[in-house]
Amino acid sequence: MYRFLDHTADIAFEVKASSLSELLRDASLAFYEAFTFQELLSEEVERELVVEEDSPDYLLFAWLNELLYLFDTEHFAGRSVEVEVEEGERLVARGRILGDRLSPEKVKLEPKAITLHNFRVEKRDGEWYAFVVVDI
Repeated sequence: MYRFLDHTADIAFEVKASSLSELLRDASLAFYEAFTFQELLSEEVERELVVEEDSPDYLLFAWLNELLYLFDTEHFAGRSVEVEVEEGERLVARGRILGDRLSPEKVKLEPKAITLHNFRVEKRDGEWYAFVVVDI
């Protein structure tokens, strides 16, 4: 589950999930919903991602930066997302994203950067929580 929050000159959203995998998936969906007209996207293009980090907050931050990189360089946005996080010495997120190549009419806003301003990932009462701000 995710929801958008009012935030001046930025897009902010929070995500609540029962697992870290679900947190990354829902944060991905929030990112794509914020910046694209989802109803105009197909699921004809597939991208696979692997991101490895030491902590849940760095993992989500790196994951979202990969989505931004694909948005900027390949003009790709997802419509459906599957993510599994493997826990070991390091956290490894492996994901499959189905989406579409972007054209101007499919883009709501252009994201500039995932910011560290107020960025956080926490586990509260058995539930994962994240707060994300994206500079537009």
